[in-house]
Amino acid sequence: MIGHNAPDWTVTLLGLGLGIVALSLFSSQRGQLEYLWIFLQFFMTACVLPLSFDESFHTVPANWDLLRQPLQIASTLFIILMCFAFLRLRFGWWIRSACAVAAAGIALSAISTAHGSLPRLAGDLATMPLYILLAGVVPVLLIVHLRRGNREAGILLIPVILESLNYYVLVIYLFMVKFPALEETATRMISAIFSIQAGPFFLSSFLFSNLLYLLSLSIIMVLRSTRISRQQAVLEGEVAAAREVQQVILPEKIEAIPGFTVDSAYQPAQQVGGDFFQILPAGEGGLLLVVGDVAGKGLPAAMLVSVLVGAIRGVAEYTSDPGELLANLNERLIGRTGGGFSTALVAHIASNGAVTIANAGHLSPYLDGREVELPGALPLGVEPGATYQASRFHMPAGSRLTFYSDGVAEAQNQKGELFGFDRGRELSTQSAAAIVEAARQFGQSDDITVVAIQRAAAIANAA
Repeated sequence: MIGHNAPDWTVTLLGLGLGIVALSLFSSQRGQLEYLWIFLQFFMTACVLPLSFDESFHTVPANWDLLRQPLQIASTLFIILMCFAFLRLRFGWWIRSACAVAAAGIALSAISTAHGSLPRLAGDLATMPLYILLAGVVPVLLIVHLRRGNREAGILLIPVILESLNYYVLVIYLFMVKFPALEETATRMISAIFSIQAGPFFLSSFLFSNLLYLLSLSIIMVLRSTRISRQQAVLEGEVAAAREVQQVILPEKIEAIPGFTVDSAYQPAQQVGGDFFQILPAGEGGLLLVVGDVAGKGLPAAMLVSVLVGAIRGVAEYTSDPGELLANLNERLIGRTGGGFSTALVAHIASNGAVTIANAGHLSPYLDGREVELPGALPLGVEPGATYQASRFHMPAGSRLTFYSDGVAEAQNQKGELFGFDRGRELSTQSAAAIVEAARQFGQSDDITVVAIQRAAAIANAA
């Protein structure tokens, strides 16, 4: 009994191991349903193993054999689902109908075998839909898609053809045993193919096709993992290049501007982010600050940031008016955001403390812990021809003007609580690095940017 069954039991356990690997791949790649079907087909086959083991050493009621039929039907269904997933085919009504007929045929054959309620010929004919589906339809689909360039179809085709040949042999055997003159020849043929002795073990062509099937699935998984690793390496290279570009366009060292102290901190949520800010000297000892946030995160947002920063530097060469600058940025973004947008805020701070500020959907700044009230306006890139109203106020000597991106207010802890505007207002007089760290520790979910401008008291008083 061990010699007859040990090879099949070993292959079943190997299949279960491969199915567990496929399940782990599915957990990280939910769009690849074929991995789920691989696991389920081998899991269903493994569930039959205890029953097969018990039947090999004990006498059991015939009805027990009926227990394996639902599991075998499910395993067959998952094999077909797997093939359709590999080929990216829709599991339409016609294949569902064919599977239902095949499943009903297997169940009918099992009942007739266990109880003798039907002639043996009827039971054999009931299995024909399954043979047609697995040994006819599936190989043809694989061949068609192999000719279309699907390499995975070619890898699966080899074990499927061998398995199909096994089914053809079984059909020939079932036909031959109906004739007494051919029964002995059929028995010798089936023994030579499905009962090959190798020492104490007995092997069969089904065993070889199952081993080749496991090998084919393993090869496909390895090739996919290799391809994904190469794609990941290319993507990481692109992200690294984008990060280098972003480090160039986002100022690490800000040019000293007499009369002002600039404090800034930037913490992207991913390797590259969608926040940006620029601090440029303006005429007569003042400065021009632009701070904003592109909708989204990651590489697409970082690419749009590069467009905006280049546009800011170009427009700032001929105007320091915040409203005009925002209007120009808006026109340059129209049609380039792919349905997205960007918030922005521009502030011109003169050497005497006069502040002119225009907003395009960004958070209002805080002046010495108090929110500066600004009129609302559409973000950039939403509507062509948009205008932006400028507001004016005075920045006293020694005062501090703090600008945030929404990553501060939208930081969220494990309880689902937001960092919020109240906490942001209370922290607005602290250093930029301390504010960023507080929001990050609370639970960062978006890019965080903090820029603080402090007017020097001595120069202000001298003026």
